[in-house]
Amino acid sequence: MTSGATEALTAGTWIIDPAHSTLDFSVRHLMVSKVRGRFTDFTGKLVIGEDGSAAAEAEIRVDSVTTDNAQRDAHLRAADFLRAEQFPVATFTSTGFRIAGADFVVDGDFTIRGVTKPVSLDVDFLGVHPGMGPRPVAGFEAKTVLNRRDFGITIDMPLPGGGAVIGDKITLTLTLEVGLRS
Repeated sequence: MTSGATEALTAGTWIIDPAHSTLDFSVRHLMVSKVRGRFTDFTGKLVIGEDGSAAAEAEIRVDSVTTDNAQRDAHLRAADFLRAEQFPVATFTSTGFRIAGADFVVDGDFTIRGVTKPVSLDVDFLGVHPGMGPRPVAGFEAKTVLNRRDFGITIDMPLPGGGAVIGDKITLTLTLEVGLRS
């Protein structure tokens, strides 16, 4: 990464602050609304090299999924969807960063349910602040749209009049605060 957006990030390892970060998702429901949820247990880091290069990685505990509906959450953890018992962790590993105006795109490999596919995250860089402690913090908002079928989530629940109970496209939105650790 070598733009104005990255020059404000000093070299080192920036760690996700889970208390000030969210990993949300939304998916169509009954063709007319969206179900929204989030994962509450995830970790990750962004490593900025002295030369301005960047690498990112993250892990998501898929059993931490919540839509604030216990019955639906149990179904999401089961074999029809996340297979949380068999594949407890989803991962993201960056493969490249591309400049997009003042912001950037992070390309990478996303693995869930044992299936790895390339994804691209559109990232808004929100800036760097000195923070409230001894080290600076930075903020990002990232978004991508995944097709659940690409990852083996192929459950079909057709509606009598056409369409399906659940849509194929899942929007993931990450709001991240990271702190410089080294």
